Amino acid sequence: MALSCSKVSSFSLSPVVGGGDVFKNLTFSSFSLSFSNKRVGGIKNLRVRAAATNAPAPLAGVIFEPFQELKKDYLAVPFAHNVSLARQNYADESESAINEQINVAYNVSYVYHSLFAYFDRDNIALKGLAKFFKESSEEEREHAEKLIKYQNIRGGRVVLHPITSPPSEFEHSEKGDALYAMELALSLEKLTNEKLLHVHSVADPNNDPQLADFIESEFLYEQVKSIKKIAEYVTQLRLVGKGHGVWHFDQRLLHDEDL
Repeated sequence: MALSCSKVSSFSLSPVVGGGDVFKNLTFSSFSLSFSNKRVGGIKNLRVRAAATNAPAPLAGVIFEPFQELKKDYLAVPFAHNVSLARQNYADESESAINEQINVAYNVSYVYHSLFAYFDRDNIALKGLAKFFKESSEEEREHAEKLIKYQNIRGGRVVLHPITSPPSEFEHSEKGDALYAMELALSLEKLTNEKLLHVHSVADPNNDPQLADFIESEFLYEQVKSIKKIAEYVTQLRLVGKGHGVWHFDQRLLHDEDL
């Protein structure tokens, strides 16, 4: 016995019991096969019946109807020239939180830049600390620019708030300027982390997982790493005091040696 069939894309198998015969039906999109296993005179006979069919496989149901979905008002593309076309699911509270964080980053950058200028003076001459605070200032400015870029991606509007003028003198008779400056930096990093956590907390009630992911992936881990590093610097400066140890600490910062 020979059996041939054409290429098919789908089939189904169903048992049917009736009339003493047990049938197993295979139904394909282009034809169907039925197998009958019947005992006749003590001998089992296998009968194969084939029937061509052009009936298409039933469609389970349309799940997505794009042109119906596009009728929703909030998916309409705005016509006003001063309205973002990209904005979607971006609450006013989220937009304000990002603008506030931009201001935090610029303010911290400004303080670090003042510290850089202080330690770079000829009568202070702690070049390692000057280098550290210059790099820290640039990093905070990069954070502000990253937040600005994200604000624009989401269709928000960047609003730059005033920046507080930082002090220009960081002398401290008891601690010394190096330790005082590093403790100030540690406090600023913790404050920045607190502000970032606030931005993250705004995302959940506004159903904005994209904002939460942005803060988590771009800022939070790096922030706790910075806190850990500066905390270690504070500990080391407390150990060495205000004398020669500060110069030695500064030289290691200058030459990027592990501390």
